[in-house]
Amino acid sequence: MYAIGERINGMFKAVRGAIQEKNPEPIHDLVRRQLAAGANCLDVNVGPATADPLAAMEWLVKTIREVTSAPLAIDTTKPDVMRKGLELAGPGSVINSTKGQQEQLDIFVPMAVEHNASLVALTIDENGIPRDANGRGEIALRVVASGMEHGLEPDRLMIDAVILPVNITQATPGHVLEAIRTVKVLSDPAPKTVLGLSNVSQGTQMRELINRTYLVMALAAGLDAAIVDVLDTELMDAMITSELLMNRTVYADDFLKAYRASQRV
Repeated sequence: MYAIGERINGMFKAVRGAIQEKNPEPIHDLVRRQLAAGANCLDVNVGPATADPLAAMEWLVKTIREVTSAPLAIDTTKPDVMRKGLELAGPGSVINSTKGQQEQLDIFVPMAVEHNASLVALTIDENGIPRDANGRGEIALRVVASGMEHGLEPDRLMIDAVILPVNITQATPGHVLEAIRTVKVLSDPAPKTVLGLSNVSQGTQMRELINRTYLVMALAAGLDAAIVDVLDTELMDAMITSELLMNRTVYADDFLKAYRASQRV
């Protein structure tokens, strides 16, 4: 699984303070710890830390690039902030994210092509989040068609079927698993699938257990990538073990250590 570390986000107090004070040390620490824990890519979101997200994104990406050349997922809804982040992050980045509305696809799909980036597309359109897997699949098909129109290969698309908190809508996790299976047959090659995993447990009392269990279920359904807390060692152990049991990695008695060594960026 392609693990995108979620922790460099201005919603977290330490990151918000680092952005406001222009203090690189907390950012450098999060970069190093997430990569050491198995992140293949780092999500970069200035969140609510500043009234000037463009300047904040510029500072944040430059600060990250002081210590790593690992791929970055630029996380913003603002096209100008996204473009600045991609310019500084370089090729191989991820646009996180766009919705499945045509006016947004017309902005972000060409941007992905221009910057040699992958694109996370949420299965949300003018009518909001579909109630079932079929609705999510219809939006995903629209995203794939837009990608083909603009020259973005399907395997550089990452369809996010939008998981919601299980304590709010308990049927949604099942619909999302079905949608993941549907996305895998939309084209050849198929789009990738991704989830913002932590959303499934938002507001619950047993967040870690819910996250770990649902990640294993989603991987079995065909999930390719997830935005996760890679610092949750038990969650990463569950992911690595799932990869082993699905015959994606070779067994060894020290398979956890071997997997982490093979994934270091």
